[in-house]
Amino acid sequence: MGRITEDLIRRNAEHNDCVIFSLEELSLHQQEIERLEHIDKWCRDLKILYLQNNLIGKIENVSKLKKLEYLNLALNNIEKIENLEGCEGLKKLDLTVNFIGELSSIKTLQHNIHLKELFLMGNPCADFDGYRQFVVATLQQLKWLDGKEIERSERIQALQNFPVIEQQIGEQEKAYCLKRAKDKEEAQRNLREEEENEAKGRNYPGFEGQSPFSVESKEHVQAPEGQEGECNQKKFKGSEDDLEFWNKPSLFTPESRLETLRHMEKQRKDQEKLRLDFSLKDDEKHNQIILDLAVYRYMDTSLIDVDVQPNYVRVTVKGKPFQLVLPAEVKPDSSSAKRSQTTGHLVICMPKVDGVITRRQTSKFGESTLDSSREPANQRNKQIEKLEVDPSKHSFPDVANIVQEKTHRPRRIQSEPKITANEEDPDFEDNPEVPPLI
Repeated sequence: MGRITEDLIRRNAEHNDCVIFSLEELSLHQQEIERLEHIDKWCRDLKILYLQNNLIGKIENVSKLKKLEYLNLALNNIEKIENLEGCEGLKKLDLTVNFIGELSSIKTLQHNIHLKELFLMGNPCADFDGYRQFVVATLQQLKWLDGKEIERSERIQALQNFPVIEQQIGEQEKAYCLKRAKDKEEAQRNLREEEENEAKGRNYPGFEGQSPFSVESKEHVQAPEGQEGECNQKKFKGSEDDLEFWNKPSLFTPESRLETLRHMEKQRKDQEKLRLDFSLKDDEKHNQIILDLAVYRYMDTSLIDVDVQPNYVRVTVKGKPFQLVLPAEVKPDSSSAKRSQTTGHLVICMPKVDGVITRRQTSKFGESTLDSSREPANQRNKQIEKLEVDPSKHSFPDVANIVQEKTHRPRRIQSEPKITANEEDPDFEDNPEVPPLI
């Protein structure tokens, strides 16, 4: 279900550089919005507001839109006209194909003195006897009703017959309200039964609790015939349920619209949960493992991410992970992934490791040798190999001894030249040509 958020308004305000506080026109049609909120706080300067084809059940949170001139609420779930007194500049109101049965609620529009056009066609109240005359007589500021101009003579006649028409409208309203109350009770009962059936269905074991495209089993799968059959069975059952839903007769009520939306949402979620078919083959001839993943044929390759590790492979499709444990160790650097040009399947070829990789030993000339053995993979994983350094070839200084020698070694003090008695003699002359005595 959609909600009115700041991000939604900004995305629909590109014509105003995504600035919402000064927005004058806003279109939020076909967003599955159930409630009117936040617009009167964020967009006070609105003049035109499109909210048609949503699931709004009540007119609210628009009373602060003083500059609003045109409000389109067609194809919603509104049952009563209310909370529009604050829209002082309202000139046109479209409520086509809603569920307004309380025709007397149009009296709240008498405060909207600038209202010139009103659309109520497709509502239950439009089928009442005397509907048009009642509206014309009640809202004397109107110029057009349901796309038809109101003539002066029509208004005079409606005012003359108003007492009788008002009584007729009141009786029809009561009958409609009683019928509507029964419809609500039946809809609530059906909803409870549906929830109970879904709760019973969850008790059966299946794959509902697992994430899409995930594989928890660590066993090697050669062919997915059983899984394909189960997947096809689920698809067939889903198509049967879908056909039954659309062929089931139902009343046109706000509850039926909500039920339809829930069914369509459930269908979308079920399609997202559908597992991708795959096959895992051990190609002994080329000593490699081949994974064939049935990716959607027309999916963009940029939405697929492949991560090959020595013991498992992970494929992310549209942000959803598919992970599979491999039966043997593979070489990630030598692996390749490509898509079939005919089916669109993703084919990942992963060469297997020939043997066990041991530690490298450096020869005199800097050459390295690689020893391999035929030990099983599970035995290799259990043994933890530690690399050791030959101290004869790689000598490192002993830091402890360095610090100790530095601290305990006496400093070397240079001896000052002794002053002889001759230098103290006042008649002594220093000849620069004579080299100093050492």
